[in-house]
Amino acid sequence: MNAEPRPAIGSGPRPATGERRRSRWIAAAELGLISSTFSTIVSQLSAARIGRDAAVDWMTVAAIPARDWAISSEPSWSTILTGIAFHQWADFSWALVFFGVLGRWTADLRPMTILLLAVPWAVFSSGMEWFVLVPLFPFWQPLFTLQQPYWIGLLVHGSSAVMYPLFARLRWRHGNAPRRDVRFTNAWITGALAAVVVLGTIAFFGSHGHELPWMGRDRDQDQTYIRHMTAHHAQGIELARVGAERAQDPHLRKLAMMMVASQSGENRIFENWWLSWFDTEMPDCSTEERAAMPGFLVPAEMRQIRTAPPDQFDALFVEIMSRHHRGAVRMADQMWRSSGDPRLRVMAHAIRHEQQGEIALMQGVSGVAAVTTAVRNMFGDNVN
Repeated sequence: MNAEPRPAIGSGPRPATGERRRSRWIAAAELGLISSTFSTIVSQLSAARIGRDAAVDWMTVAAIPARDWAISSEPSWSTILTGIAFHQWADFSWALVFFGVLGRWTADLRPMTILLLAVPWAVFSSGMEWFVLVPLFPFWQPLFTLQQPYWIGLLVHGSSAVMYPLFARLRWRHGNAPRRDVRFTNAWITGALAAVVVLGTIAFFGSHGHELPWMGRDRDQDQTYIRHMTAHHAQGIELARVGAERAQDPHLRKLAMMMVASQSGENRIFENWWLSWFDTEMPDCSTEERAAMPGFLVPAEMRQIRTAPPDQFDALFVEIMSRHHRGAVRMADQMWRSSGDPRLRVMAHAIRHEQQGEIALMQGVSGVAAVTTAVRNMFGDNVN
């Protein structure tokens, strides 16, 4: 009789599949840290490229849990870090939901399948935050939804969700992941790192006055818009500073500070784009140009708001600032519907949403009314 073959030294039965996999909750937590950090980096590096001041956006996010404490005319480091931490917590939680709570259906998916599902998941998760979780239960904070259009949150959630395919690698114990998944995730990590390097390089040159070249069709139109909106914002900042000093309602004072921060940040972006695209100093607007701008206040109106009696100030401020904002909305709407540089148009859409939202906030809109107002602001002028 032939002797049975003896097993090779050191060999043994291969562990069962279940023994080679890690807890889906631990893998989901690791993925949440990776995806949230990646989206934070991408958001920080790319914000100014589409006309967003990252510090102001982080301040808006910080105001979700911290309320008025987070708001100031110049975002502080503590506020920025609070906003980043809250954003990372939210992204971390969505990863736990996708691979932990829903792990029965998602934990064993292939990387490409995860990627295909991650796109609608980003739409769902950003929509839940923008429509429900922030303006309604549990935070009841209308500022975020009225200040930022939905597509900003979608971009942030999308940058987080693109890292979800890495879960297919994290799910396995070291050395046990299928080779095809290892190859895919290695390539994915390389691509993610390359994207960060590219965005970082563009951001570095952009911060030194070397943005990507102007890409509009009508140079005069884009230059006129930048000049006019910069001048309009400058007056809005001046008016908002008065509100931040004199408003009797503490919440209105904080809202005025938010206006100072957001419009100051937008003006810095306008100035950087102008210098980068047109390689010259931005000419000031003439008296005639200012008089023709919608919502631009005459000197007598500025004196009126500065000298208004304390018990009449808040109502007068809301009235005058609302009129000023409506003028900016009309200017931004014209740019949004034009053939201007795509970055100017994207920024214009955010400006008109933000300023219409601030009108609603000054009027005390909250809850479901804030959501319906924000949706209307996304698609229409909503200018009375």
